Parts: sequence; structure tokens; C-alpha cells
Amino acid sequence: MALRHAVLAALLDGELSGYQLAKAFDLGVANFWYAQPQQLYAELTRLEKDGLIAGREVLQQSRPTKRLFRVTGAGLAELGEFTAASAKPSFIRDDLLVKVQAADHVDPEALIAQLSERAAFAQAKIELFGKLLHGMRGDRTEEEFLRHGDRVGPYLTCLRGLAFEQGNRDWCERTIAVLRERRRARARH
Repeated sequence: MALRHAVLAALLDGELSGYQLAKAFDLGVANFWYAQPQQLYAELTRLEKDGLIAGREVLQQSRPTKRLFRVTGAGLAELGEFTAASAKPSFIRDDLLVKVQAADHVDPEALIAQLSERAAFAQAKIELFGKLLHGMRGDRTEEEFLRHGDRVGPYLTCLRGLAFEQGNRDWCERTIAVLRERRRARARH
């Protein structure tokens, strides 16, 4: 996947400024595609040049003029081609996993501290995803929203982000417990 496809998908909800796009990425898209704001602005320029999005200027009274962007027909066609192509499998590339791989030969306290930090980060993301999901479905049950909601795609990707972070938290907590138990067992012997 290229950043262009993630930007096109993020713009499907309507016109967004570069700033709004960066916020949308931070809140929703970042759980499956991370980009710096400057990368997003550069991609908007390329997408507009390629005719996949259209921008328009909006005059504001006490603020600088802003540009709003929307997906064009050519952009929708590009997304259609992208979604029709086979998806490559994802893989994990995580420094913390490398550190845990070496757990038997390093200070477990340093690992436990980093795992605790990662678990807390995951818990904060879990809470954020919970709020985002509730905001999307409103008072409807999840099943009702999934059957009849306006846009189910962002909800489904948010569910994946939630499951990912729950898995991260649970793995961190289990790994901490294992490392602590092994440390206690070594101290007893």
C-alpha cells in the first residue's frame, strides 16, 4: 500500500484540509498507516497534480486561506484498482520484540519497565478506540450499526486497531508476569 491510498481512503468522508487530514490520520488511520504531517501535505500535492483529488481555497475572515481537498472520480477509480489487487501479508517489525527475544541474557527489570510502558500506551489506545467506535455508532448496538451504518469501513478498521492494541496489552502483561515469575524462581534457587 502506498500513502496515496491511505490519503484517498481518508478523504472519502468529505472535504478535508491538510490539518484536518493530519488529525483524521492521527485518530483513525494511524492504527494501520502512520504518516508525518509533512508527508501528508506532500502527498496531497502529488495527488492533486495527478488529478486524484481536487482542492479548493476557502477564504477565512481572521485566519489564513485554507485549502480543502476531495476525492475525484479518478481517485475513486484508483482506490477501486487498489482494493481489487491482492493484499500483501503484513509483518511485525518491533524493537521491543527484539529486546524480549534476548530476555534470557539481559536485565529483566529494563524489559519489564518497557513492557509496562507499552501496556499503558496500548490501554490508552484501547480507550481512544472505544470512544471512536461509540462516536461512530451512536446509540445503536454494534451489530445494528454493522448492518445499517452509513460508512462501515472506518468502523471496521477501528475494530482492527482495537483488537491489535488489546493483543499488545495482553501480551505485554503476560510477558511481564512470566519475567517476574522467572526472576522469583531464580532468586529462590
